[in-house]
Amino acid sequence: MYRKLKLTVLFLIVSLLLFQQPALAQDGPTIQHTDPVWQVSYWNNKTLTGNPLVQTTESDINWDWGTGGPSGLPADGFSARWSKYIDVTAGTYRFTATADDGVRVYVDNNLIINQWNDHSVLTFTADVSLSAGHHQIVVEYYENGGFAVSKLTWGPKPANIVNWKGEYFNNRTLTGSPILTRDDANINFNWGSGIPANGLPADNFSVRWSRTLNFPAGSYRFTTTADDGVRLWVNGHLLIDQWKDQAAATYSGVIYLSGNTAVQMEYYENGGLAVAQLSWALDTGNPPPPPPGGAVIIDNTSPGFVKGGTASSWRTSTAGYNSGMLWTYNNDYARGNYNWARWYPTLNAGRYEVFVYIPSKNASATTARYWVSHRDGFTLKIVNQLNYSDQWVSLGTYWFRGNSNDYVSLSDVTGEAYLTRMVGFDAAKWEAR
Repeated sequence: MYRKLKLTVLFLIVSLLLFQQPALAQDGPTIQHTDPVWQVSYWNNKTLTGNPLVQTTESDINWDWGTGGPSGLPADGFSARWSKYIDVTAGTYRFTATADDGVRVYVDNNLIINQWNDHSVLTFTADVSLSAGHHQIVVEYYENGGFAVSKLTWGPKPANIVNWKGEYFNNRTLTGSPILTRDDANINFNWGSGIPANGLPADNFSVRWSRTLNFPAGSYRFTTTADDGVRLWVNGHLLIDQWKDQAAATYSGVIYLSGNTAVQMEYYENGGLAVAQLSWALDTGNPPPPPPGGAVIIDNTSPGFVKGGTASSWRTSTAGYNSGMLWTYNNDYARGNYNWARWYPTLNAGRYEVFVYIPSKNASATTARYWVSHRDGFTLKIVNQLNYSDQWVSLGTYWFRGNSNDYVSLSDVTGEAYLTRMVGFDAAKWEAR
């Protein structure tokens, strides 16, 4: 009897272990979903070989080291690999990599971006169809010499936009990801007290519209009507800036355009009624009489020269016109207190050709953005300062009003990698034509 009971107990124990075996197997590694950080390895060579010199975690791949490098690594001749898992809904996703120098991007071991070569700062994109669930992202990068940049972003592939790209936000500050992106045929909305679209509130929302339009050469008057705030950029120039609470109000501005032109309008609604409208038309006027002969020169030491921004960022040099100039390192976008300058001439109303002096030193910006304010509005001229050395460069010929609205302006915002270029501010000249 005792032996039979012992065998029965043994049988039950063995059966229980066999029954639990599948459950024990499930206690092993499980699928990883979205990781909060990247796993990162850095090598002190360009080939990702040998033992990494540094292993760490990072929240983003958003690096612009300039002429330096990651902490603990040389400024040149290093490489890196980032890896993480993400969890997504099914759809097509756009991956965008910006690098100087080489970059490779893998999704689930598939090479989607392959630019493993020396180059200046360039941006590459790839659209990938992903199933719902987890996917591994790997980014490899190397720096050979000069500037060092490595960035990666991804998100749902933007919808095909043929008119205005309307990005709608559920806040008044255009921050975060848009709740809705759609193709708007026109900016001609009067929502009253209603909502702009499903999923958005009737109050406390904002919208950014953008597109590129082609304009035959001429002066154009842009007109906005908004309740509440509105800002309008035309060809990079802030033409209308009325970012405030207000009942429906109309504003306009004139600018000279020719060819493809970027136009962007931003709008927010605080409370009450909601209106957002934009239109434009050719602006005509009688030409002024021709000016007398002669040239007007405004140097960086002249009374007609004014500057602003961060005082500590301005630097001086004995190079340039009249053996003196100012310069700053560049901003990649309009950061707070970016540096700017304007040259105001004293002119008779008439037609003048405008020149700026590019010195041989401290002027390496390849996209220096000069704005000319003239009778017919504003004209943007982009100058590669590296192409010139101690010489006058023409910005074109325009009709001027002969008042304080005539000027040339330049800022240190060039769109190039942050603090990698020197922007030279020297002299401007107006010659009668």
